[in-house]
Amino acid sequence: MPVETAVQRRILIVLAATQVLGGVGVSAAIAVSSLVASRLSGSEVVGGLAQTGSVLGAAAASFVVARVAARKGRRPALSLGYGTAAVGGAAAVVAVSVGSAPALLVALVLVGAATAAGLAARFAATDLAAPERRARSLAMVVWATTVGAVAGPNLAGPVQGVAGGLGLEPTTGPYLLCAVAFAVAAAGTWIGLRPDPLLLARHAAGVTTAAAGGAEVRAALRSSPAALLGLGGIVVSHLLMVGLMSMTPVHMDHGGATLAVVGLVISLHVAGMYALSPLFGWLADRAGRSRVLALAGALLLAAGVVCAVAGPTDTGLLTTGLVLLGLGWSAGLVAGSALVSESVPAHVRTGAQGLADVAMNVSGAVGGVAAGIVVAGASYAVLGVVAAVVVLPYLAAAGTTALRRAPRPAT
Repeated sequence: MPVETAVQRRILIVLAATQVLGGVGVSAAIAVSSLVASRLSGSEVVGGLAQTGSVLGAAAASFVVARVAARKGRRPALSLGYGTAAVGGAAAVVAVSVGSAPALLVALVLVGAATAAGLAARFAATDLAAPERRARSLAMVVWATTVGAVAGPNLAGPVQGVAGGLGLEPTTGPYLLCAVAFAVAAAGTWIGLRPDPLLLARHAAGVTTAAAGGAEVRAALRSSPAALLGLGGIVVSHLLMVGLMSMTPVHMDHGGATLAVVGLVISLHVAGMYALSPLFGWLADRAGRSRVLALAGALLLAAGVVCAVAGPTDTGLLTTGLVLLGLGWSAGLVAGSALVSESVPAHVRTGAQGLADVAMNVSGAVGGVAAGIVVAGASYAVLGVVAAVVVLPYLAAAGTTALRRAPRPAT
């Protein structure tokens, strides 16, 4: 049962507000980075590396954020993540101004820390949540990203005018927006997360604040089939989401799509990622985590098939494919995260959550690199086919588990 209902309610409000800001910054960067890096370098592979740099940064930052949370609490951990990303946004402004693709890739590594902070925030929402509401609390924070994540890509065009008015290169506008949004999110987290939800939950449960060792965390995950199923859902969903999404702007650019059209398609994709997360949270709490993970696999399979048949000018099909992709990612993230959190002992839970985020972001980095190589060496259509093939084994595993049993949330 909740440690403090009133505190939990206030913590969720703070987390939701900062998620809006983080969503603005992250989605604005996602919408333009592959295209900007491709144009600066003249290479589609480098375009794929732009998203990969951000994901690698998120993977590295996820480890740091988890370690800081385990030792000091959620408040300093999340503030550190958003603050680092604000520095990255400012560095990206400089990189684009001087026309340096390598410098932009380095800056995007720092920007990735905002993704790590946003992902860690979903676990912060579960610290004080009742077991039967754990997935819904997590999903509420994921859903809050919708406002900022949908707005971010659509602001990519207008903020170019703002940047130009400030005497900067117009294409620096989205990164200027990132820097401001992340800085405000860092300040809001630092001021608003009092008391710290993780420290309060640990105090109530009588759990030491000492961080569990990496070997102990890995052993706990390996010994729990449910945790492995949840971790697999997180990893597969993110692998395919980053791979397909990162190369869609480049694919559309081949068909002559404008930045505004690309931004609209990406914003609808991001809406799919976040808007229905409360529904997936409710389903995970009521019907079982494994059933929602099987649904995630089916949605990801459909996304790969649709993208495989969509040409560079087929905006409607590409939008449909990316919305399905976003929905599959959302279902996999919500149900998988809840399953990982409740399937390991309390004293290793923070470490397991951090390891899940590291694995998630590493898989995204692999997806970004592989997607760029596949598109450069073959085509976007082949990328869609590869995505559909990759998800099939996980869909079979989750579907088999869902048919066999739908475990109730742990107490």
